[in-house]
Amino acid sequence: MSALDIIDEAPASRFHRKLLIACCGGPFLDGYILSLIGVALIGFAQDFHVSPVEQGLIGAASLIGIFFGATLFGALTDRIGREKMYALDLTVLVVACALSAFVTAPWQLIALRLVLGLAVGADYPIATSLLTEFTPRKSRGWMIGLSGFAWSVGAMSAFVVGFAVVTLSGGHHLWRWLLFSGAVVGVIVVLLRRGIPESPRWLLSKGRVAEAEDVLRTVYGRHITLGPEDLDATPAPSTSILADLRTIVRGGYLKRTIMCGALYFAQITPQYALYTFGTTILIAAGITGDNAATLGELLIAALFAAGVIPALKLVDTWGRRPMTVVPFALMVLPLLALGLWTDSPAWFVVTAFAFYALVSGGPSILEWIYPNELFPTEVRATAVGAAVGISRIGAATGTYLLPIGLHSIGLGPTLLIGAAITLAAFVICLAWAPETRGRSLAETSSLHSENGAALNRTTPPTLDAPEATR
Repeated sequence: MSALDIIDEAPASRFHRKLLIACCGGPFLDGYILSLIGVALIGFAQDFHVSPVEQGLIGAASLIGIFFGATLFGALTDRIGREKMYALDLTVLVVACALSAFVTAPWQLIALRLVLGLAVGADYPIATSLLTEFTPRKSRGWMIGLSGFAWSVGAMSAFVVGFAVVTLSGGHHLWRWLLFSGAVVGVIVVLLRRGIPESPRWLLSKGRVAEAEDVLRTVYGRHITLGPEDLDATPAPSTSILADLRTIVRGGYLKRTIMCGALYFAQITPQYALYTFGTTILIAAGITGDNAATLGELLIAALFAAGVIPALKLVDTWGRRPMTVVPFALMVLPLLALGLWTDSPAWFVVTAFAFYALVSGGPSILEWIYPNELFPTEVRATAVGAAVGISRIGAATGTYLLPIGLHSIGLGPTLLIGAAITLAAFVICLAWAPETRGRSLAETSSLHSENGAALNRTTPPTLDAPEATR
């Protein structure tokens, strides 16, 4: 028994609800900001001469920023703590959103989108690591997975706002107000994060035992005595950010890093392209009219959110592994169909995108769950940041190349590339995705214990079967 069982076995409380809302605020902002640009970009392009290359850079700049923000600040979070950077990163985001409303040239918007990406990328490992390390194991799947739902709700909210503004104003000329709205939402999230304490698991991993015990007493109302035996199963202590990065690409952790990266890469690459340039794609497919295109994209965003809802339940009943592998197999089909049927009617295009969105719920939440469960506290944020970074290589490349691809090779071949990426992720996850439901973080992150080794068999232990059906 570990003294930290008080975290694993605690019932959901008011503190957990506050923490969940505060942590989900980051993904919500991400979905909102990165999706809203698809609507605002139409008005921006009407006011300024924007070349296809600049259009691609505007879409890709935030994703490039997320790559560096997640990779660098994820590792830094493991060194200096979650709580120190918890509100700072979103403060930077609020300032960048506000300044975006005053741009006068494409290069300025590109630069600010890069800063936005740095802030959003930093928030992924900070918020999800903190949430994971406070979450009871019975609720861990759906609570972490709710971050994926928050992303989809943020994207859907962006299209609701965009549709309302375009409808009421009669055009896209209020694009500056659309971009500024991200700052308003960001301020709300920053205020919600006030008073969230540091992770006791992280404090213990740094030898700050008394502080960890104080946090546990404040949150759970009990005095707990902690010792070295309460740490997660951990690799050898590291002394630098580079050492943490090397840890996750060695031994058994390398396979986990590749699997998490491939999962995130394949889920995000087509999804970000659809959200960023969905309006452009739908118009190219024959859905004419500003409102019609935005409404079609809102439908797709709503189905992305709807697809996550059953996944939040199934991830703790059916399990992590099947909710990764089966959806990927289904996600290949609409991309393949659209790629082969290049002159398909508008209704088929919207139906195919809707089907893709609806079945992608499993990977949408597992991309958040797996990196947090499969690595110990000392390198958890580093691993999350690396997975996000890997995904944004593809997302940034795909988003940058999408408008160029639509212009040069057409919609069909562009979507076939997306189908190939999704198929590759299916193969990797089929081979390496483990089952982690019902286990403690010490068990899921271990490479050496019996329980940790059992993860390689990809099936849940019989011991956890009754708990998983609750």
